[in-house]
Amino acid sequence: MRTYTLHLPEHTLAGETQEIDRAQVVPDGFSWPAFAYGPLWFLYHRLWLAALLVTVLLVGAVVLGQVLNLRPVAGAAVALLMQLLIGLEASSLRRWTYARQGRPVRDAVVAGSAEEAEIKVVGRWLDPARAARPPAAPFPSASSRVSEGVIGLFPFSEDRR
Repeated sequence: MRTYTLHLPEHTLAGETQEIDRAQVVPDGFSWPAFAYGPLWFLYHRLWLAALLVTVLLVGAVVLGQVLNLRPVAGAAVALLMQLLIGLEASSLRRWTYARQGRPVRDAVVAGSAEEAEIKVVGRWLDPARAARPPAAPFPSASSRVSEGVIGLFPFSEDRR
């Protein structure tokens, strides 16, 4: 099971159907295509700035390898590690780009495939019950917490023996 995030424009309210057609669902985790194709994967997803950053990073690693006069085996190891880093961070760079474009993370679901994630996201987004209630605060405020006289894990003191 994988986590998927939904990206919609900031002004879109839950239950609105106009923007759901242009929604982006981004999988979390390692991206094999980004690992294999590097900057081409970013260009395919129209992530221009991220593609430029990755290309500069890879070219910088090659130039640094030449300056340090690395052996071919060491250069190949560095290239493999760089591609591994790209595969690990590709989804995060994609989410960062969408957030910069005014399409932050609006929802997250856990699903077995991308199709299942899209079905869950659309179902949750278009649910009239969810659209009617205001979004919940991410953390309870200090005034809403119940004051308890317990500090620690055990509410009752035990007799010492």
